[in-house]
Amino acid sequence: MNNNNKVLALKYRPQNFEDLIGQEITSETIINSIKANKIPNAYLFTGIRGVGKTTLARIIAKSLNCKNGIENVCKKDHCDNCIAISNSSHIDVLEMDAASKTGVDDVRDLIEFSRYGPTSSKYKIFIIDEVHMLSKQAFNALLKTLEEPPEYLKFIFATTEIKKIPVTVISRCQRYDLSRIKSLELFNFIKKIKDNEKGKVSDDALKLIVKISEGSVRDALSLLDRGLLSLDKSKELDLKEAQKIFGYFDKSQLIDIFELVLQGEEKKVIESYRNIYDQGVEPKVFINDFLELIYYFKNIDLLTYEGNNFSLNDEEFSKIKEISKGIDNQSLILFWQFTIRTITELDIVSNQNLSVEMFLIRLIYLTSLKPLKHENNNFQKSFEKNVEEKNNLSDLKTETVNQIKNISQNRKIEPKNEKEIKAEETIFINSFDHLLKICNEKKEIKLKYELEKNVNLVHFANNRIEISFNDNLDKNFVKDLSTKLFEWTNKRWIITFSKLKGEASIKEKELNKRNVLIEDVKTSKLYKEVLQKFPDANLIEVNKKKEND
Repeated sequence: MNNNNKVLALKYRPQNFEDLIGQEITSETIINSIKANKIPNAYLFTGIRGVGKTTLARIIAKSLNCKNGIENVCKKDHCDNCIAISNSSHIDVLEMDAASKTGVDDVRDLIEFSRYGPTSSKYKIFIIDEVHMLSKQAFNALLKTLEEPPEYLKFIFATTEIKKIPVTVISRCQRYDLSRIKSLELFNFIKKIKDNEKGKVSDDALKLIVKISEGSVRDALSLLDRGLLSLDKSKELDLKEAQKIFGYFDKSQLIDIFELVLQGEEKKVIESYRNIYDQGVEPKVFINDFLELIYYFKNIDLLTYEGNNFSLNDEEFSKIKEISKGIDNQSLILFWQFTIRTITELDIVSNQNLSVEMFLIRLIYLTSLKPLKHENNNFQKSFEKNVEEKNNLSDLKTETVNQIKNISQNRKIEPKNEKEIKAEETIFINSFDHLLKICNEKKEIKLKYELEKNVNLVHFANNRIEISFNDNLDKNFVKDLSTKLFEWTNKRWIITFSKLKGEASIKEKELNKRNVLIEDVKTSKLYKEVLQKFPDANLIEVNKKKEND
């Protein structure tokens, strides 16, 4: 394939240690070990996607097998071994994807192949990608060879899930944890590639790509590739266009919403959010970005803007720092908890957009319950204005704030004496049917359901109920019933289980009554006439005719 036709992630894949970015310490350690001829039996590279695990494995393979040696590894005019390894066609360097070859038989074939020495190079090297996908039996089959391989055999493992690899395997490898690439380093890297490709991309758009890629070089190059292909060559990819292409929105809009929430501008908050939603931003992305913003508001004094953190620009950083002076830390912690709860809520509701709107409204009402810091700023003035409307600050603690009051709250309530309160609270329950009626009046539907369907009455008298039950009775039934009976009657009730079968449950009685009625109708002349005309008919329900019908 022509190099110009390759995607950027493959076209600019590092070919030697000097081309690697962000892994200088790891590179230096490996180079020193090769120069000192202290090469481990197996390397194990772990880290997130796109930080250079497989690339580093190939570079090591080249360094070990280059005809010019480690001191003069090919950089421009590549030797046959380096060219073959780069093209994944070298006979002594075998690359295996453990995700597609997970079984013990695949590893046995590998071990069998390892018995033969290299044909055209110094070392036979096995590069196993996504090694955590190997089965337990496959790992066990590999252990002995991994611990004491022949001098010519080297293993290089790469994984994103280090915890899934057995400790016995990790202990036989020289482990390297590859870190995420720093924002500034990644920015300079993709900017250099953009210039090589003669692409027109603004620095702000490149910073957005760096932010989205989260330290992954491959992700950054894939996004850059996508951005360059999305527009005509004559147009520049600016921040606004990049946000549309990648599905991200301007963070300053989020800061504005946060400011409006603090000021209690409900209508403007909803309008601003709907504007963001219309841009194609998913509710879950919005909530996660809102969570990130809360973190910045809480810890802005601990952060410094040095130009290498592209989550915020200069203007956003300054605005957050100014607004944060008027926010109580306790409020921000509450905001954080509400936001975390909303993320889990989004997985339950069918319309996530409505859930986010209600989340923002709840935050507005939450701010009205807590005063901001006593600072000279717009938010403090807004709070003081709310206080004046309620005459004084102490009213906020006693009155219902920003809530719709029902009739009973608006009506002046006269105090009642103890006898009236006691008479209202005490209920006399003298039968099982009366108990069912009380459950219905008190809207204890679950309790009523258990009493009707799963309970058989044996005896009811003098604050004592004796029952039998079926297997479907709720395990907390006795506890719940005892609690409610005491609450309603101000007396302790004894509920006991009996070995006697007792009366049929309410549902059983209704079912028996229904069956008797059906059988009676089946003996009627009308039913027999119906069967003569419709032999396959079956009577399943009977409704008694009302007097008015």
